[in-house]
Amino acid sequence: MSGLLDHLTSLPAGWVYLTVALLVFTENVMFLGFLIPGETAAILGGVTASTGHTNVVTMAAVVVLAAIAGDSVGYQIGRRYGVRMLDIRPLRRRRRRIDQARQFLAQHGGPAVFFGRFVAFLRTAMPFLAGTAHLRYRTFLSSNAVGGLIWGVASVVLGYLAGNAYRTVAARFGEYAALTVAIIAIAAVIVWRVRHRREQR
Repeated sequence: MSGLLDHLTSLPAGWVYLTVALLVFTENVMFLGFLIPGETAAILGGVTASTGHTNVVTMAAVVVLAAIAGDSVGYQIGRRYGVRMLDIRPLRRRRRRIDQARQFLAQHGGPAVFFGRFVAFLRTAMPFLAGTAHLRYRTFLSSNAVGGLIWGVASVVLGYLAGNAYRTVAARFGEYAALTVAIIAIAAVIVWRVRHRREQR
């Protein structure tokens, strides 16, 4: 993650916006979120704003628009190519979770699209599955836009606050203390995510 941040901050601001937008956009297109760190890019985009390299409002707008656009493309792919693409090898390995997501979508419709934005697997799979299920695009877009707005702003603000907090600790207590705080925070997030996944299973 630090390597990606260093790379981003070495770029001109315009290229940072473009890079973050492409990563977020691509995450939501046809299950590419399994490979593309869109959420990580959004958070790091917020960190670059905390350094003054980019503008936090502009970054949030870029992330939100990229997320909504990426989901819309994923929806159209699902609508046109449907369940046939679910038989490709990488997706067969995740077929059980995909079927669970399809059932969740069938039961809840628009709210499933909204809440799926905040769950890593569903954020990647839901647009395609909504298109496959021929959920009305108007319903999909309204739910997806609200979810994308909240998720995008929250991710960027999280990165922005994290970056500011790190610099504050570093200025007052030194780099070692700041690094210790960062390690503790990362460990806490990892523990929380592991427990969350176990509860989901």
